[in-house]
Amino acid sequence: MRLAILSRNASLYSTRRLKEAAEARDHEVRVVDYLRCVIDITSHRPQMHYGGSELAPLDAVIPRIGATHTFYGTAVVRQFEMMGVYPTVESHAISRSRDKLRSLQLLAAEGVGLPVTSFAHSTKDIDGLISLVGGAPVVIKLLEGTQGMGVVLAETKKAAESVIGAFRQLDANILVQEFIKESRGTDIRAFVVGNKVVAAMERSAAPGEFRSNVHRGGETRKAKLTPEERSIAKRAARILGLNVAGVDLMRSNHGPVVLEVNSSPGLEGIEGATGIDVASKVIEFIETHAEVKATTRARKKA
Repeated sequence: MRLAILSRNASLYSTRRLKEAAEARDHEVRVVDYLRCVIDITSHRPQMHYGGSELAPLDAVIPRIGATHTFYGTAVVRQFEMMGVYPTVESHAISRSRDKLRSLQLLAAEGVGLPVTSFAHSTKDIDGLISLVGGAPVVIKLLEGTQGMGVVLAETKKAAESVIGAFRQLDANILVQEFIKESRGTDIRAFVVGNKVVAAMERSAAPGEFRSNVHRGGETRKAKLTPEERSIAKRAARILGLNVAGVDLMRSNHGPVVLEVNSSPGLEGIEGATGIDVASKVIEFIETHAEVKATTRARKKA
């Protein structure tokens, strides 16, 4: 098959591993900087131009869209969808996952366990925001933050009021969540491909830090999921429409809760912690589903 990895940097670990895995299975693959793609919106014949010429026909694309370029990145993925190219992650699913508030609302509507969360616009309602999640300490998150950026632990009500007030002065949208102290700075990343959890790792925060993100110095180790945790990870990915997802879970006194669902999960941490070739799992998924779609399309034309 002819594949393209939509990534801004071919040397990134995840991009490189996906390319290696695809080539090892005899696929033709190239890395395409999605910000350099020119979308040709033509009636009946949508096209994509790259490097000054029309991009050669593709069977599938693997979107690795950065959070700062979600709008244009999803537009590129959507154009490929219109051209009949199979995406491992569809454009609407990327958009859903990047909107933290919307994704939490969708998960909550389906009964998925979540930390108690509140959201408001006016600074006049700060007391209500804090009390809704059970009072301090609370976790305050910017809706646009990634990799632990824009996440603050406010240990007292006074601190929470100050942080929330400061963020709102900057016209930033925030979520306020309960702090699950029993997790002791540890969470779980479950890597979902299709309807399977193909790998899982436990992440522990560095000393003096409550965020367990690998980019924040968090330590990783292979995790063994309970049947309930495995089920909730698959449900969360399915609800958001993600074929490939990193589902972040936390173990609380009232069961596993979903913190976030990532549409472009990194491979370095989870492959290193588990020893599992996750990149090949993604390519195997494409082989099955892109070929099925191509066969279906051929039958419709016949």
